[in-house]
Amino acid sequence: MSADWSDLQQDLLFLIARRLNLIEDYFNFGTVCKSWHSATTKDNFNSDLPRTPWLMLAEEENDNGDGDGTCSCRKFFSLYNGMILKKKIPMASGKRCMESMGWLITVGKDEGEISLLHPFSGVHIELPHPNTMENYEHDRTADLWTFYQKAVLSASPSHTSDYVLMVIEGSWSELSFWRPGDLRWNRIIWDEPSPPSSHVDVTYFNGHFYSVDYAGRLLDYDIAHPQPTRKLTAQLQFDTIDRQGQLYILESLGSLFVVVRHGVRFRDDGHGDRFPLTYIRFEDEEEDCIYGTTNFRVFQVDLPDGKVTETRELGDRAFFIGHSASLSIQASQFPGIKSNHIYFTDDFWETYLYYEEGGGFDMGVFSLADGSIQLHYEALSLSRVGPPTWVTPTLY
Repeated sequence: MSADWSDLQQDLLFLIARRLNLIEDYFNFGTVCKSWHSATTKDNFNSDLPRTPWLMLAEEENDNGDGDGTCSCRKFFSLYNGMILKKKIPMASGKRCMESMGWLITVGKDEGEISLLHPFSGVHIELPHPNTMENYEHDRTADLWTFYQKAVLSASPSHTSDYVLMVIEGSWSELSFWRPGDLRWNRIIWDEPSPPSSHVDVTYFNGHFYSVDYAGRLLDYDIAHPQPTRKLTAQLQFDTIDRQGQLYILESLGSLFVVVRHGVRFRDDGHGDRFPLTYIRFEDEEEDCIYGTTNFRVFQVDLPDGKVTETRELGDRAFFIGHSASLSIQASQFPGIKSNHIYFTDDFWETYLYYEEGGGFDMGVFSLADGSIQLHYEALSLSRVGPPTWVTPTLY
């Protein structure tokens, strides 16, 4: 007589659930049957364990016949086991999604409204409309969903109400922040004689926000006081080629790193025609423009003395960059994740908006050791509004 696994005692199910370390296994555990699902509560899962990001794929066309042109479900691809999880997230439908600490920052395509959304618990936090930004009408972008370039949390809203959301916004890529309870966005005003050029990326580290601009300047922001302070921390010495790249800033093992990505802008060499894209030709253009990442350079920043050193060795770390907040993880903790590699998604909207299919083509895994690029997701996933991006899976 075979055992009925659905009849396992509740205490035993709780014990099994608490031994699952990977969130992929935890979600699978809860789909076995009703009694097993009842054991997959947040109290039975170690939410403090480190997580490897999932790839949230581009929104697919409507498959449920409701006529709005989009599907309320999003698919998440696990690098660990190749599993694809399908999750209904109606509040993200038709919106551009950025990510920080497991939370989506969603931006409406038509009105540009912005919210914080936890994709797995469904918790939703409305944020002030971008029209509360300083000089919004002057700085607004032609496509409202591109008004925000990056969004980074200081702490997870799941664990505390004492957090700050910092964004890079507007046509001039300014910095603004919001705290719970604020009715409008607070722009950081740079009143020194030499203001920074456009901000490219921002991160949170040791109680401060740090940004990097296109001139290679690292800026330190202390917003704990009514009047935020800022100072120049370090300066990267770029050559002409580096200035054409996309920049990222992140923390890893107690240090700040700046990553320079080459090939995201239009260039002349081909991309192998892996995915044929339809270029939107402008008047007087004779040839199609193409793009695609070709190389990365990594710089480690010594904050006390402002020294910047290029490195090709990340040790046991792997970097994740894209529309999400830039992130570093310990590769050996996660099967299938490669150390000393950079996992990247297609996030340079200034380029991919020139294609009818949108972004999502320029994704892969870059080896700092030999400069090779491989695919982390082999299927096609394209969108003009919300191409694939990294999401760190958390239950709540």
